[in-house]
Amino acid sequence: MIRGEKVALRTRRDSDVPVFQAELYEDVATRSRAGSEPWRPLPPDAAESPAAVAAPSDRRAYFSVVELASQELAGEALLGGIDTHNRSAHLGISLLPAFRGRGLGVDIVRVLCEYGFAVRGLHRLQIETLADNTAMITAATRAGFSVEGTLRRSAWVYGAFVDLVVLGLLAEEWAP
Repeated sequence: MIRGEKVALRTRRDSDVPVFQAELYEDVATRSRAGSEPWRPLPPDAAESPAAVAAPSDRRAYFSVVELASQELAGEALLGGIDTHNRSAHLGISLLPAFRGRGLGVDIVRVLCEYGFAVRGLHRLQIETLADNTAMITAATRAGFSVEGTLRRSAWVYGAFVDLVVLGLLAEEWAP
């Protein structure tokens, strides 16, 4: 478990799956904003469900987010697309609806940076998020990320193309 000030990141457990399935995956509009693949109906026990417990991999690390004050499951976090040659990765977070707006996002991003830079020895972390996702952009910039550009109308989200903002942080810019 890796701890921040407000959250801890731990291994995803089987008991987390029904919560993620119901509160994150089954919300079609929200899920459409979170991933690059179209939503499709999947049962919670489907191996390809994004909520399922993933097998260990050198290319990605899935975490469950626990709010330290309440010890409750608050969301999920991911370090994905880990490229060991270029020492880079992409990160993402998704909070359960009851935990949004509590200021947990910046702490989750910081803890993911600690994992990526201190534990995995990466050189660069990157975030791609929808241009209207002000919560993620704010959390990332507060954690030290810089906005590097906008990919115009590059994401298909629930019936329309929308812009993506790319943010990056290098190991030497990271302040633990």
